[in-house]
Amino acid sequence: MGNKITTFKEYKVEYEKSIQNPLEFWEEKANNFTWQKKWDNVLNWDFNKPEIKWFEGGKLNITENCLDRHLEKREDQIAIKWIPNEPSEKSICLSYKELHSEVCRFSNVLKNNGAKKGDRICLYMPMVPELAIAVLACARIGAIHSVVFAGFSAKSLSDRINDASCNILVTADGGFRGAKITPLKDISDEAMKSTPSIERCIVLERTKSNIRMQNGRDIWWHDEMKKADSDCPVEIMDAEDPLFILYTSGSTGKPKGIQHSTAGYMVYTEFSFRNVFQYNDGDIYWCTADIGWITGHSYIVYGPLLAGATTMMFEGVPSYPDAGRFWQIAEENKVNIFYTAPTAIRALEAKGMEFVNPYNLSSLKVLGTVGEPINEDAWHWYDKEIGKGNCPIVDTWWQTETGGIMISNLAGVTPSKPTFATLPLPGIQPCLIDEKGSEIEGNSVEGRLCMKFPWPSIARTIYGDHQRFKETYFSTFPNKYFTGDGCLRDENGMYRITGRVDDVLIVSGHNLGTAEIESAMDEHENVCETAIVGYPHPIKGNGVYAYVICHNKPENEDALRIEINDLVTKEVGPIAKADKIQFVSGLPKTRSGKIMRRILRKIAEGDTQNLGDTSTLLDPTVVEEIKISAQ
Repeated sequence: MGNKITTFKEYKVEYEKSIQNPLEFWEEKANNFTWQKKWDNVLNWDFNKPEIKWFEGGKLNITENCLDRHLEKREDQIAIKWIPNEPSEKSICLSYKELHSEVCRFSNVLKNNGAKKGDRICLYMPMVPELAIAVLACARIGAIHSVVFAGFSAKSLSDRINDASCNILVTADGGFRGAKITPLKDISDEAMKSTPSIERCIVLERTKSNIRMQNGRDIWWHDEMKKADSDCPVEIMDAEDPLFILYTSGSTGKPKGIQHSTAGYMVYTEFSFRNVFQYNDGDIYWCTADIGWITGHSYIVYGPLLAGATTMMFEGVPSYPDAGRFWQIAEENKVNIFYTAPTAIRALEAKGMEFVNPYNLSSLKVLGTVGEPINEDAWHWYDKEIGKGNCPIVDTWWQTETGGIMISNLAGVTPSKPTFATLPLPGIQPCLIDEKGSEIEGNSVEGRLCMKFPWPSIARTIYGDHQRFKETYFSTFPNKYFTGDGCLRDENGMYRITGRVDDVLIVSGHNLGTAEIESAMDEHENVCETAIVGYPHPIKGNGVYAYVICHNKPENEDALRIEINDLVTKEVGPIAKADKIQFVSGLPKTRSGKIMRRILRKIAEGDTQNLGDTSTLLDPTVVEEIKISAQ
């Protein structure tokens, strides 16, 4: 496909073209796909409503583009390679032909159980090939998938099922995750006590756990697959038909069901995948995310399969059976492109080189990070110890709402700079806005990151609540999409995300990004991870409160506090020094690794009675511990 930029000069030309004539630019990209009918209109948009339509009038099915069109040339190529949680269990490879057959078969299972175009189907499954199969099967028959990460509680699951009125739930008896089994069917049973819309529950056998099956509602995946035909023609969809809903936690209130549409998402995920990672035919690509999050949707399933790539799925966790598991998998499977989160990189760095050294990582060509800005110390470790100085690191900035990577270097093609997402992809028009709502021109400036023009994979609405969509993303600054992030643009026009705007502290009239202070503290050899929040300060307005995890228990806490603040003074300036540093053994994180700063702010303020829901945290006990040691 003529979709890949290979030099910096070419990037500049393509970028310019995409800004000057975006319609022509995206039309050219869309022409690389199989359409049942071409579009009448490339783009129709109004950010004030907000209404965005791409490739209007076009007819297609995304799975025809992920699977069917590859069969002629790639039927025997591996599409998905799955690595189980237990190293002793055999991995599974599905060729494009096999994956196509499995998807068709499960599409028929869904149809046999009453699913039709436009239905919402909830998937609550472990990281097994069947999850990717179920996602694609929904898309094949025109049903809208809503994947709920298999770490969420029964309440979170029922809330999401009810919000979208799903009529089918696909789950498993349980899921393996490290040394633990998650009882997925038991949790689903609990959730289904309060989900009147669910008519069928399809259960995959994975852990062979002892579970209850309710007559008339619950059926086994394997039984149904035996009865199903492996031929299933695609449902023809409109370009703007919804493809999926994915819930993201709002800063307030209930989760937001972010809705993505078919054609624009297809065009953009393939384009961004191919360019950011510089994917070449034959490369083995591994993204360690879970399909329960947007990264898994866009860069495990859709982007790679649209590009005809071999994509790897991993069921387990980076620390099981030990902290060398990622590197063992990378060596065994000769992984070329590796994409993971800074949280994982920092955790593995903390374990030490004894878990890296035994493995040959020479197959690696490209490294990537996703989910949050990576701090400098972790970037250098990743570069030196994993990439051996030979692998470009793509530091990708994007959101559930953007559908695909927005700002990132293209591996080995455009310049990289530690802690910077660097330059926007072609077609992306970022701008920085000041408090008053005016655009900040030029370089060496800082402001709020917005987008002033739509891109194909932008979310179209919040399911069932368009007003909330408008208020959250389009009302802060007129005619702009507001990302919620603060951002700095350096002297060369490169972008660095400074943290969520609500994670920007104004201390004595200075704007301080929490990410910047955290990065400085993380430089200390005994500091493993840091989280910074603000709290009311009688003189400065806001004080800086730091929660710090150490590699080794400090012998002298006060001396360590002084050393940490000296680093902050050196890296950021004395204004950013922490007023309080509390040493903790862990931080309250969601299951996707995001730090719940809301909870930390409340503890720092001394308001421990109003911490809100902590049930979705990876380890809720951490909160109690922090509360006690803060007193």
